[in-house]
Amino acid sequence: MLKRKYGSRYDWKRILKKSYVEKYYKTSEFSGHVTLFRMDEVKEPLFMKYGERNTCIANKGYSWLQHFPDDEHYSVTTVFNDENQVVQWYIDICKQSGYCDMNGPWMDDWFLDLIVLPTGEVIEKDADEIEDAFNQQIISKHEYDQAWLEYRKLNKLIDDRRFDLLELANVHFTELSKNINIKD
Repeated sequence: MLKRKYGSRYDWKRILKKSYVEKYYKTSEFSGHVTLFRMDEVKEPLFMKYGERNTCIANKGYSWLQHFPDDEHYSVTTVFNDENQVVQWYIDICKQSGYCDMNGPWMDDWFLDLIVLPTGEVIEKDADEIEDAFNQQIISKHEYDQAWLEYRKLNKLIDDRRFDLLELANVHFTELSKNINIKD
């Protein structure tokens, strides 16, 4: 079964208090939903290990800005630290995205991910998960091929410095930060 992920992170138990806002954009640069999820209180920080370094991706004062572009097979989560600096861009390759009035924008994850660090380093993530999903017939051969095609397309755009959503994240973060609401 595909994992459905929501921009509101309504079910994330690590978060004790959060702030959240969402907006739909239809501009020449981007069309789709964008969510901003700020962690106001957390049970404990969350670290990811990239090579030899531990990188904090969730902690008090951190924010996750997530783009759900219309008619695309990816979603981008930009992690900002408590000083509003980009920690990473996490790109989920997904089957589809949509909107639910109760929990906001969502996407059905195809398991395969790309992580882009501010240094420009690109990390392939969860290739083993998409292989397992295909072998267990959770996804079809067509979905498997489509996910890898999307992965290669995005990786090429990033390599060529033509994936503009990475820069647009800063603009949307600044704009949405002005309208964020505290929720428990």
